Parts: sequence; structure tokens; C-alpha cells
Amino acid sequence: MACSPEVLRQVPLFALLDDDETAILAAQVELKKFVTRQRIWKIGDAGGQAYVMVSGRVRVTTLDEDHQEVVVDEPATGEFFGFASMLEQTPHQTDAIALEESACLEISRDDIAVLLQRKPHAGMDMLTVLGRQFHASQQLVRVRAARNPNQVIEEEATVGERIADGVASFGGSWTFIIAFAIVLTIYTAINIRLRGSAWDPYPFILLNLFLSMLAAIQAPVIMMSQNRQDKKDRLRGELDYDVNRRAESEIQGLAHKVNLVWDKIGDLEDLLREQPQSGRGGSSTHPAR
Repeated sequence: MACSPEVLRQVPLFALLDDDETAILAAQVELKKFVTRQRIWKIGDAGGQAYVMVSGRVRVTTLDEDHQEVVVDEPATGEFFGFASMLEQTPHQTDAIALEESACLEISRDDIAVLLQRKPHAGMDMLTVLGRQFHASQQLVRVRAARNPNQVIEEEATVGERIADGVASFGGSWTFIIAFAIVLTIYTAINIRLRGSAWDPYPFILLNLFLSMLAAIQAPVIMMSQNRQDKKDRLRGELDYDVNRRAESEIQGLAHKVNLVWDKIGDLEDLLREQPQSGRGGSSTHPAR
């Protein structure tokens, strides 16, 4: 159906046009209405037109490599969708479906050309829309990327934290225990053998001082390493939560689609049950010969 200038003035991108420009653009574009669950386009359709949201709600989705549905955009009132395919004249790489009764302006490349000739600054507004969608796609990739918590922690680790991990790793190994036992044995044996000339005679007070200092330093270093391990566990838990949340959303989507399929099957069964009854009713009107 034809678009009225009043509808165009409600779109932020066209709000700055004067009356003549608005009237010219209104004569070119078309106002399309979609019912609930109606598909606007699907992946592979020709991208000859773009749309501007006027009212309602539309969802733009795509499929990832695992054939899972990913929500790319839910345009708000006045925002474009399908703009890149329209400009490139390439098939759509997404699906667009109306989640409720919606009204959209259908715009072609020629309509945009006329608009830019009369209002060149409108091009910056459209580039802003494309930039917003580009950043949204980047954010989607970052969110959906499978991150390794160990790798994330290692990339953010400071020099002190790396030293703490090394000390904790060495201090909790058999290598440290055996080496430490050998050093203590040699130390005490030498001081016992020297007797009166020993620098640390029995009960080895200097050795006890060194051991106390070592324990006082080693304990907080090991606690630092444990805190980093706790941070890894928290990050791993957050990633598991994100995966579970996406899995729950996908399961709910599958359940919703299964319910829609069952509804369609029920409608077909009702239709099949009605057809024989209408046939018998029609044959009873003819007199028997």
C-alpha cells in the first residue's frame, strides 16, 4: 500500500526532510504490513529491498556453523534492516520474521539514490545505522566465542602472579621436598661435625630462623596462586553458565517450533476430517435414480 508523508516523518532518518522531499519519497516507497509469524525474507532470497521499522516487532536471525539459530538484530522503530544486501544487490544472509503484526517501509536502491540527491547528509545517518549493526555483530561474535579460561587468565597475568604460580608449583612438588631434605641434612651434618667451631651449633637457631622466614614468605605466595586458581574457577563457571543459558534458549526455541508443527498437524487433521463430511452432505442432495 502507498505510504503517507506522516508515516515518513515518524522515522528519525526522514524527519529532517522538508515537505516536498517527504512527498517525493512517500510516492516512491511502499508501506508493507506483515502478520504474526510471517516471513519477510529467508536466507538466499534476493536482496533487492531494505525495510524500515514503523511499528510492530521483527527479528533478524542467521545460522552458525552448528546450524544453531542466532539472533542478529531486533530493529527498533525507525531502524533499517536488510540494508547491506539491498546496497550490494546480493542474496540475504539472514532470515527476517515478524514476531507480531508489523508495518515496515520497503525501500529500494533507487529510493535511496533519490534521497541522497536531495538530502546528502542522510547518508551519514544510514552509515551510522550500518556501523551500529556492525558493532552488534562483533559483540555477538565475542559473546558466542568459546573462550579458554586458562588462556584468558594467562594473558592477563602480571609478572608477580607468574612468579607466584612458579613458586607454588615448585613448592608443592617432590623435587622441592627431596632437595630441601638434602640441604637440611647436609647443613645439620656439617654443623654437627664441626662441633665447637660450627657457625650454627645444635639446636640450629640460625636454621630455624631461615625456615621461619621461608615459611612466612612462602605462605602468602602460595595464597596468591590459590586466589588465581579461584579466579580461573569463577571464570570457568561463568562460561559454563553462558553455555547452559544458550542451550536452554535453543531448547525453548525448538520446543516452540515443535508446538507450532503440532498445531499445523492438528489443523490438517481437522481439515481432513471435514472433507468426507462435506462430500457426504453434497451427495445427499441429488435424488436417487
